[in-house]
Amino acid sequence: MMFRTAATAAAAVSLALALAACSGTTKDSVGKDSVKSGATAKADPDAPLKKGLKLAFLPKQINNPYEKIVDDAGIAAALEYGGTGKEVGPSDAGASSQVSYINTLIQQRQDAILVAANDPNAVCGPLKQAMKKGIKVVAYDSDTAKDCRQLFINQASSEQIGRSLVQHLGEQIGHKGKIAILSATQNATNQNTWIGFMQDELKLPKYKDMKLVKVAYGDDADQKSFQQTQGLMQAYPDLKGIISPTTVGIAAAARYLSDSSYKGKVVLNGLGTPNQMRKYVKDGTVGQFSLWNPEELGYLGSYAAAALASGQITGAQGEKFKAGRLGEYTVGKDGEVILGEPTVFDRKNIDKFNF
Repeated sequence: MMFRTAATAAAAVSLALALAACSGTTKDSVGKDSVKSGATAKADPDAPLKKGLKLAFLPKQINNPYEKIVDDAGIAAALEYGGTGKEVGPSDAGASSQVSYINTLIQQRQDAILVAANDPNAVCGPLKQAMKKGIKVVAYDSDTAKDCRQLFINQASSEQIGRSLVQHLGEQIGHKGKIAILSATQNATNQNTWIGFMQDELKLPKYKDMKLVKVAYGDDADQKSFQQTQGLMQAYPDLKGIISPTTVGIAAAARYLSDSSYKGKVVLNGLGTPNQMRKYVKDGTVGQFSLWNPEELGYLGSYAAAALASGQITGAQGEKFKAGRLGEYTVGKDGEVILGEPTVFDRKNIDKFNF
């Protein structure tokens, strides 16, 4: 699997990413996908984006710095097409903590709700009510159950993310030794999907000398993630590597390792932002990590929600819409829209990025 180079990433659209190929659409497939996603109207690709659209972003938790970047970019994008956006949400990432916010947004008659689900099913009841009332629902970053939204804006292929993190760590530790995963919450859809692909990748013959000894959960809370890292090292002092596919987790793990005797001995890889991880890369705690551009994820989600609310698309496979400066995107199977490939950050390129 190839990741784009820093030179490409620094081009006009810094991390505008290659779209996943989508199959053509038949009348039957449009109909089935439309019903499945809650869409009932026929798409009009020539319809203009409506003015005055109201969008609400509901992150996993309101104080998550990564999701703040995503949501702020989506809110800014709404201004480009004459809409407005806001961010609301809980301070914790509990499975049902988002439900009351969805109910309030329904009462406020938002045109679209964009949600990064803490649990794929806990939010389904109110989201279905929102769709019944004509409010468009877009999941981003972490999906809901497929019949609880019209679109899912995925950062990258889930399989690509999961397998690549194992591939990178394997290369760094010579494909030998005990490893652990530091995840977010136990119910997080994206985390569990990625972990499933990590575990599948580890079954390949080249990883026969690598052993996954523990999946720990820091609940996307800095202090708990720090403590979980400490606990991993106490339980497995011969641990060779940790994968943390969460921006909160990888930063907390790096902070622990950077000030411990394990610095330079335990390889830490995962998903983080350049600004968050820069000091740990430069002090030698972390050799590399990956991520997509969170600003572009929020930007794409905003335009996708506007396209839905304006009738340009319904969420059916094969439909196309334009996402401002990012260009044209195609709706894939089950209403999934993929931003593209993640970028690998290391000492050589990290200073070229500022987010």
